Amino acid sequence: MRVLHLASIILAFLAQSGAAFEIEDRVVYPATHSETSVLRVISTADQAVFEPIILAYQMAHPGVQVDYTITGTTDLMRAIHEEGAVFDLAISSAMDLQTKLANDGLARTYDTAATDGLPAWATWRNQIFAFTQEPAVVVISDSFFPLGNAPTTRDELIALLRENPTRFYSRVGTYDVRISGFGYLMATQDSRNSEAFWRLMEVMGRMDAQLYCCSGDMIRDVASGKLALAYNVLGSYAASQQDTVEGFSIIELQDYVSVMLRTALIPTTAENTQDAENMIDFLLGLGTRPDLVSASGLPAIDTATFQQNSALRPIRFGPGLMVFLDQLRRSNFLRNWENSLVQK
Repeated sequence: MRVLHLASIILAFLAQSGAAFEIEDRVVYPATHSETSVLRVISTADQAVFEPIILAYQMAHPGVQVDYTITGTTDLMRAIHEEGAVFDLAISSAMDLQTKLANDGLARTYDTAATDGLPAWATWRNQIFAFTQEPAVVVISDSFFPLGNAPTTRDELIALLRENPTRFYSRVGTYDVRISGFGYLMATQDSRNSEAFWRLMEVMGRMDAQLYCCSGDMIRDVASGKLALAYNVLGSYAASQQDTVEGFSIIELQDYVSVMLRTALIPTTAENTQDAENMIDFLLGLGTRPDLVSASGLPAIDTATFQQNSALRPIRFGPGLMVFLDQLRRSNFLRNWENSLVQK
């Protein structure tokens, strides 16, 4: 199959047109039969992660060309909310931003047997649909942590950093929540779940924490030994790299694990709603396709997982998710975060 990468063309166009949202990549997957329609998707999932799903979808729908645009969580929000960009499906790991899009009337309603089958915590207003459950984890360097010596709770992690400032100086990493929508979501959820979060941020700040835009960059630097550990890494990305990248391990802290739900919605700007609805139904069936779960590294919605591990806490949809999107609250949170974490 011929796959077309169009990022440079699109970026040049955006520069000329003054468009604000940034495109990381754009990949076109031509229809395998005579083309009958084009499904335009904007997504925060990397091509390597989502390509197996696209190709499998096209096997079931061979007349659909998939035009896949990759961007960051805040840029996806900007594209739909501020610029009215035309996409048929929006897929994001930032549940709060997706909730705001729906709350502000920018998502279409869709109701079918597949959406009705979701647990109540995995959907909102028949407009936002979760199709994965992905934990935020700690990724550790095997060279820094002999087997069995990794921290198992946030309190243990705080104590470890405090007791070994020289060993861990400039060797801890986390999201720069000023630029990462997913990182901001995880940080705000942490602040609601535990007082230990701000103590951890303060001690990481004293360790000259390295700040990142993306999970992939943190995983790479932990695996290489540049970092000893990275906090709040997207667990699905880390797990997907363990087969090919050596030198790191994944820790789910035992006090609690925030679980992000990757979601899809149909923007009101959508022109091809039929194929968008078909793709949502396909995504909601991910749990019946272990081959796609394995190939993509995206764990499907599974209520049994939460029953088996009480430390897992799915982030809940609802107005509460938008509390920290309020301009004043966001400004206050970022100021406290910078005061704790960013070296002066």
